[in-house]
Amino acid sequence: MISYLYRKITILSAALLTILIGISCGSNGSPQGSKVSDVSTSSGKNPHDVIPTFDLWNLILGDGTNVGKATEYSNKDYFYVASEDNTDWVVFKTPNAGNTHGSSNNTRTELAQLKKWSPMVGGKMNATLKVTNVSPTGDARVASTHSVVVGQIHSADGHENEPLKIFYKKFPGHTKGSVFWNYEINTAGDDNSGRWDYSYPIWGYDFSVVGETASSYPPEPKDGIALGEEFSYEVVIKEGMMHLTFKSAGHETKTFTKNLIESEYTTKADMPEQVRNLFVPIGQDGVERANAYSEDGLFFKLGSYNQTNGKDPKVNRVWCSGAETHGGDVQKQYADGNYAEVWFKQASIEVSDKSISNAGYFAANDGLSQKVVYPHEVIPFMDKFKMLLGDGTSVDDLTKYEHKDFFYTVIDGTRRWVVYKTPNSGVTSKNSSNTRTELHEKREWTPEEGGNLSGVCRVMQVSTSGDARVAASYSTVIGQIHSGEGHENEPLKIFYKKFPGHEKGSVFWNYEINTKGDDNSGRWDYSTPVWGYDMSVIGTTKEGYPAEPADGIALGEEISYEINVYKGIMHLTFKSDGHETKTFTKNLLKSEYTTKADWPEQVKKLFIPIGQDGVERAEAYTGELGYFKQGAYNQTNGKDPSKNMVWCAGAETYGGDIPKQYANGCYTEVWFRDCKVGPGQPR
Repeated sequence: MISYLYRKITILSAALLTILIGISCGSNGSPQGSKVSDVSTSSGKNPHDVIPTFDLWNLILGDGTNVGKATEYSNKDYFYVASEDNTDWVVFKTPNAGNTHGSSNNTRTELAQLKKWSPMVGGKMNATLKVTNVSPTGDARVASTHSVVVGQIHSADGHENEPLKIFYKKFPGHTKGSVFWNYEINTAGDDNSGRWDYSYPIWGYDFSVVGETASSYPPEPKDGIALGEEFSYEVVIKEGMMHLTFKSAGHETKTFTKNLIESEYTTKADMPEQVRNLFVPIGQDGVERANAYSEDGLFFKLGSYNQTNGKDPKVNRVWCSGAETHGGDVQKQYADGNYAEVWFKQASIEVSDKSISNAGYFAANDGLSQKVVYPHEVIPFMDKFKMLLGDGTSVDDLTKYEHKDFFYTVIDGTRRWVVYKTPNSGVTSKNSSNTRTELHEKREWTPEEGGNLSGVCRVMQVSTSGDARVAASYSTVIGQIHSGEGHENEPLKIFYKKFPGHEKGSVFWNYEINTKGDDNSGRWDYSTPVWGYDMSVIGTTKEGYPAEPADGIALGEEISYEINVYKGIMHLTFKSDGHETKTFTKNLLKSEYTTKADWPEQVKKLFIPIGQDGVERAEAYTGELGYFKQGAYNQTNGKDPSKNMVWCAGAETYGGDIPKQYANGCYTEVWFRDCKVGPGQPR
């Protein structure tokens, strides 16, 4: 047993360090979910008058601000005193959308301890509280929707993961919600993107119980906790063990113990079934370091950490809620319930004199969400490329460059990505009808010399308007080889295409012939399916779509490709979790389409009727300089389909107004990470 000295602060009224958190008041002045009673928010008191010792915490607000020690401080939007039946409470309130703290997707009005401690040194926190509001909007299939975290242990070091998050969650229309706690693994290795939570139910459900559709809910939990119903928790860390106790009148007292210094999740075989169902399908499939959090400094957090946000669920089906945010307008969110709010009646912490300063955590995270992270910091090969943006801007030096409309970085909750975004109509390159936000390799090479390009990506959006009879509608090119000489044709284009109303789309790749002779007007593509359909599968009418592909790829689903050209042979590899890995080989030095008798049936169906009926030179792309391209090359445009039933999509463009196109789904957006470029590799 290690002996150590605690400085104990017990908080109750003026004699106790009470950490009092948020209340939502309805039009009658009473908190949502609680009895009608005498509630006032105009007592004239500051939170410091109720909690006399805020010197142990920094206060983070729902606008991302670190207030510091919240002595002599209040804020009418986030942090203030309310009185109910002659009892004072400090209100912690935070919207679905605002500025966040650190790398989080979620807003918080939350206290964060100024000191950190090891699991062996330990600490103690307890509180009595009631949740008074959670967001009524969001996608019910997303586990974090309609919830708030009311207490945490957070790591200040390493991956800054969270060995404890105490949740309250209530589905719309239910009287009772659930209280559960999550343990997040301290991921082994340097890559934290595979981290996951395991959730323990206290009263009601655990985190993994979700709706079958965006607006359908599971049955109300029989042993749940209503809004406004009090419960308490105690968290004790002692000699590496976390002891949890939860109490509420009329409910069974629940206790739990968790080892913080010895992991039970060191191999993938150790993953609980709950994790396999919830996190593994989105690629969060890591394992934990054997000594768990033993090397990390930990600290308590307590408040209203809203887990419902406005981010698109296709980004992350566990953490991105798709809730109403009114464009970030805080008052509009407050007016229709799109916020989280919690009251704390009593709370205390015990602080060991072996604790040390937590200043490093705040220095690293304060203002982080407002700091620019450039694409070249996520994908370091940007110095080997130039690019064209969707408004026609050409950029030669991509180091320390971003453009918020076309080319920037985001965090999906686990990883950073580079975003390429471009509208249906903008300024195009000289020989194209389509806009692009796309990298253009500076190095040029012949097929004989070869090259290699790989990327992990997600297609997040393709145009929702267009003509289904046009093969290029609803599609984007996410990788190319482009010739820089002769006809400047494209021996490779990798497509993603999804028809409106379908959940799954198709990935396919096209080979464009290097047309024989000086007239290139007869060029055509031959399309090969990877998952789903090839390019030739089209609608029977403008809005008549084929059946959804059974083996397709959904928007937001991660895929990877590798293009490897070595000694004139192009090798392609496509991978996606849950799908068969596909490989292809194509000779770029010798054509198989030198006569009209060589036309594939697909080409006869798609291209010959529009007069694109050429043949290829026998030597194909032999000796021609080419280069890689990667990004979002939108294949859906506003041109009249009667001019070309393969490439003129007839989509909505709002007269070229880019913000209107973005607002109405008339654009393409592709996210990339973990990309590499270099010489061709032997196979």
